[in-house]
Amino acid sequence: MLNIVIFGAPGSGKGTQSDLIRKRHNLAHISTGDVLREEIKNETELGKTAKEYIEKGQLLPDNLICDTLDKVLDRLPDDTKGVVFDGFPRTIPQAEVLESILQKRGWDVSILLDLQVEDEVLVTRLIERGKNSGRTDDNEETIKSRLEVYHKQTAPLAEYYKSKNKHVAIKGTGTVEDIFNRIDEAIKGL
Repeated sequence: MLNIVIFGAPGSGKGTQSDLIRKRHNLAHISTGDVLREEIKNETELGKTAKEYIEKGQLLPDNLICDTLDKVLDRLPDDTKGVVFDGFPRTIPQAEVLESILQKRGWDVSILLDLQVEDEVLVTRLIERGKNSGRTDDNEETIKSRLEVYHKQTAPLAEYYKSKNKHVAIKGTGTVEDIFNRIDEAIKGL
C-alpha cells in the first residue's frame, strides 16, 4: 500500500502534482479541499461550516476534517493500491489521527512530499488561479491570511514527518514536468 501525503503551502502545486502521481501510480486521490468545496456547493451542514472557515483563510477544526476523511476512506474500493492525501494532514494532531485512521485499516503513511515554494511565487500563482478558476478564496487578503496560517500551524508538520524519516523536500518551482520528475524519483526511492 503506497500512501503519499503531498504537502506544501497554498499554491505550491499539490493538486496538480497529486493528479500526476495518482495517474502514474494508479492511486486514489483525496483532496480535502475538493471534498469541502463539494460540501459547500451542496450546502450541507459541513459545507456551511467549512465555508465560514475557508472564507477567512482559516483551517477547519481537526475533528470535522478527520471525521470527513475517515468517511471518504470508507468509500474507497477494496482493490485500492494506495492514496495520495492532498491537503491533509495540516496539523500535527491531524497527522496523529491520520496514523490511527490508517492503522485500523492496516495501512501507514509511506512518504510526505514537501513542495517548497517561496511566498512571492505562491501569491502570484494563487492570484492567477483565482482569475482562471473563480475560486473566491484566491484573493490577495485571503491568500496572505492562508499563508500566515500555513507558516504558523501547518509548516511544523514537516518536522513531525522528518522525525519519522518520511519527509522528502521537493523543489516546487520549474515546469510541472520538472517538479513531477523530482517527485517520481523520491517515490521510486521508497
